[in-house]
Amino acid sequence: MTIRYDRPVSRSAFLALQLGFFSAGMLVLVVLAHRFGPLKAPDFIALVLLSGIPAALAVPLALIGLGRLWSVGALGGIAALKGLIYASVPLALIGFGAFRYFDRPPIYDVSTDLIDPPEWLSPPVADQRWLMRPPVTVASRELQYAAYPGLTGRRYDGALDRVYEAVRKVADQDRLEIVASRGQEYAMPEFQPRTAGVPEEEAADALPHSVPVPQPRPEPQTAPVYAEDEPEGTVRIQARTRTLILGMPFDALIRLREEEEMTLVDIRVESRYGPHDLGMGAEIAEHFLHMLDAELLGVAGD
Repeated sequence: MTIRYDRPVSRSAFLALQLGFFSAGMLVLVVLAHRFGPLKAPDFIALVLLSGIPAALAVPLALIGLGRLWSVGALGGIAALKGLIYASVPLALIGFGAFRYFDRPPIYDVSTDLIDPPEWLSPPVADQRWLMRPPVTVASRELQYAAYPGLTGRRYDGALDRVYEAVRKVADQDRLEIVASRGQEYAMPEFQPRTAGVPEEEAADALPHSVPVPQPRPEPQTAPVYAEDEPEGTVRIQARTRTLILGMPFDALIRLREEEEMTLVDIRVESRYGPHDLGMGAEIAEHFLHMLDAELLGVAGD
């Protein structure tokens, strides 16, 4: 008489596979909808956290399935292993975010100039929804200095026009989309400063009364360029960018100031959503400055 042995089936292992696959698939769809679609950051963060619930449930069920395989040889070992792999994807992302949240200071705005941060040309406005955040204060600037003491501005011996061209080139290479600028006229060769403090009537009276000798008509020249609404020798460039994989939006303001024979460059980076940038703002600023140093190699000041 032949005895047929029927292996038991671990239902927890197959349930873990279903939960893990659902959580991983949900995360992929959420990331794609945020990176390339209309999904906003607050909804993206909420859905990512929500995808961690079935993933967290899949882990103990998969462990039970593996335990049943070891003890009684129950079917479901491969299903349990797949469930663990699927569940690890959203759990790893959430775990990485939680580590950054507690390891980095709770700030969302960083600047290389803590005393006089560059002012926005157009202050970023976004619907924070449930991600409410406090205003930027002196205390938050002190937290930044304690966490990122090496995040400082740059001094270059090059002229303003040369540094300005390098900044525009590096911004394009670093995926910074320029949305506004002011004072760029100072970096143009045809720039002419306006006469300050001299009324037009006085300037007219100061002209010589003698009739000049007729001269040949000059060739047409480009009209002089003047700068408005910006301190002399100061250029501000506002840009926006998104992180490469998750597409988290950030705004940046780059300020160039000409002082004597040097050009000072400062950058300010702000997360568009949430009270915590998880350290990504400082990384964006440092990466831009390092690329700018490489582009202007040999003209950096002390």
